Amino acid sequence: MPSFFYEKQYTGIVVGIDEVGCGPWAGPVVAAAVIINQTNFPQKLLEIIQDSKKISPNKREMIYQEILKLERDSCSIAWAEASVQEIDTLNIRRAAMLAMQRAVDSLEVKPDVALVDGNVRPSLECHIQTLVKGDTLSFSIAAASIVAKVVRDEIMCKLAEEYPHYGWERNAGYGTAEHQRAITIHGITPYHRVSFAPIAKHVKQLIA
Repeated sequence: MPSFFYEKQYTGIVVGIDEVGCGPWAGPVVAAAVIINQTNFPQKLLEIIQDSKKISPNKREMIYQEILKLERDSCSIAWAEASVQEIDTLNIRRAAMLAMQRAVDSLEVKPDVALVDGNVRPSLECHIQTLVKGDTLSFSIAAASIVAKVVRDEIMCKLAEEYPHYGWERNAGYGTAEHQRAITIHGITPYHRVSFAPIAKHVKQLIA
């Protein structure tokens, strides 16, 4: 379970950062930045915050809404994305780092320290500590993972209204069997990542 162990190693304002969406074949990558005020953040909410992948969609949504209610008084949050075009131009890892940078830049409060999930450092104007599986170690990163996941799922649901054949409201753009069948039948969309091998292979087959 996450804790404030890493947050407490530092003085000043500590932000947790995580991204969601590196693996899907379609849609943007989204990053979130969350600063938690440890003195007045509700203990009951801390007890259910953990890695977003371990929480059901309904529970993620509930936690997300509760975090939004606490903004300004008990926490500061921001999120940002890097587009499909940026993913294809920069590569997915650099695009994810760009989304993280944008999320931190969007915070009303500027952090002194950033706890970043993973082992790659985004370009930030503060001290950075990377934490592999940080969403299982840090409350701030776990909260950021929930915000990023809920926001990105909402984006993919909206894109699914525009392109209804691919099941993005269910698979969030990942390469599920349903998604693969839809690509075979309907082709790709402007939201597919052509730099990803399965999509590039489909484009190559169309050209051949």
